[in-house]
Order: sequence, then structure tokens, then C-alpha cells
Amino acid sequence: GSAAPISDDGYFLTADHVLVGVSDKNIFIIYANGGKITTSKARAVWRSAKDDLALLHIPMKTPYYYRWSSPSRRISQGLPVIHGGMATGTKSSTGILRTGLAAESWMTRSRFFKMDIRLEPGDSGGPIIDAYGNLIGINSAVEFLIPLETAIFIDSEGVRPNIRKINELIQVDRHSNPISNR
Repeated sequence: GSAAPISDDGYFLTADHVLVGVSDKNIFIIYANGGKITTSKARAVWRSAKDDLALLHIPMKTPYYYRWSSPSRRISQGLPVIHGGMATGTKSSTGILRTGLAAESWMTRSRFFKMDIRLEPGDSGGPIIDAYGNLIGINSAVEFLIPLETAIFIDSEGVRPNIRKINELIQVDRHSNPISNR
């Protein structure tokens, strides 16, 4: 699976289903830092099967990371987006959001949304970004209609967490694990 870096100090967000059946001792992240590729053992900070999200941390600086689109602004249906992931690699697909997302409040839970980009195995957990490079959400699932055993692509699904909650989880983890956050 894939993961999206969301801070400069090693925090990544991925789809929880990417980690199903994997021991927390066997999570690794391959991170491209400019022209240098590094592999690091990752620690699961938080996981939610219901939200299909997991927050991971690696003990290194990650200067290339995604910034969230504004949580206080509505994300409109029809917004052009690009997704990434291991299977997609350098041939990222473009598409549009099929469902909009209301502005976030303190009570907002993680929200699933649809897009018309076909995901491939390995893209789960990868970033979904807008035209400005801001992170909208994380790749989650693909929907197919299967009449007469012929798979017809319908939509892919992404998930957008409550960004304030994710930031709070990161702050708590930074304070409880100061050595591993350098």
C-alpha cells in the first residue's frame, strides 16, 4: 500500500486496510527525500478500521509533505483532483470529485467521498490532491458494477479525516514520544 507524508517530522497517513494482518513490528515506509530514497521502520500511532485510516510515524525528518486543503472551506463536487500511490507511480490519474464535502467543524467525523479515478492495487493509502497540491484525502476503495461477470468501473472512494483530530493525535504523540520524533 501507499502512505502520504503529512508533516515535516515523519508523520504519514494511510488507509487502515493496508495494515490489516500486519504486525505493528513489520511496518516500513519508503520515503523519497529529494533524489534520495530511504526506508524506515514505522510505528503505528493510531488506527481506525471504521474510518479506514491509520497514522504512522517514522523517526526522521520529512521535508517533502502534503499540506491539507482548508478544513474551514467547502470542497465542491466537480473539483479536479489527482491521486497517487505505489501502483500509479509517475502516471497519476486526474479526475473529479463526484461528491462534495462540507466545511469541517469540531464534531465532524471522517468522511468518505467518491471520485471518478480508477485506483489500482497498491494505491490504497495514497494521497488525493487538488490542483494546488493540497491534500484532500486518502485513497480508500474502488467500486465496480459486476453484471454477468464483467467488471465495470463505477467510482473510487477516498476518505478525509477530521484534520483537527489528526493534528491533535500528532501533538499528543510528539509529547509522549519525544525521542522518536527527532
